[in-house]
Amino acid sequence: MPLCTPDPILLTDRERIRLQALVRQHKTPQQLAARARIILEADAGRGVSETAAALQVSRSLVQRWRRRWRERADQPLEQRLSDAPRPGTPATFTPEQICALIALACEMPVREGVTLTRWTYPDLAAEAIARGIVERISPHSIGRVLREADLKPHRVEG
Repeated sequence: MPLCTPDPILLTDRERIRLQALVRQHKTPQQLAARARIILEADAGRGVSETAAALQVSRSLVQRWRRRWRERADQPLEQRLSDAPRPGTPATFTPEQICALIALACEMPVREGVTLTRWTYPDLAAEAIARGIVERISPHSIGRVLREADLKPHRVEG
C-alpha cells in the first residue's frame, strides 16, 4: 500500500531567504529555528519521515508544522511559525476596572468624613467594592494591580 505523500510546500524566494536567515541567526530561539528547518526541508521536496530523521524530531512534529504552515498562509512569517495561543484563566478585571482602581489609588482617601493620610490595600479594596468598581477584590489583588502600574499609594509624599 503506497504511503500518502504530503502536499508540497512551495516557498517564495523571499520566504526561503527569511527562513534561512532565521536558521542561521544565533539569537533565534531554537524552537523557531527547528520549525524553519522543517519548512525548508518540505520546500526542498523531502517527505515527513525523511525530514523527521534528518532533524531528529518526531514525525508528528513535522506533520504539525507542515499543516500549520499551510493553514496560516495569510499570516506573516513570524506568526506562521509561532505557537498556537494557549488556553488560560481569563482576566479577572477588565481594563476599565483596572483604570478605575488606579484612579482610586491616586485620590486622597476619605472615609466617613475623616481624611486618611494614605491608602492601605484593605482600604482600597473596601472602597473599590463600595463604589461599585468591582464586585469583590482582595487586598492582595489591589497590591498586584498597583505593582504592575508601578504605584505605591502607601508611600505618598504629603
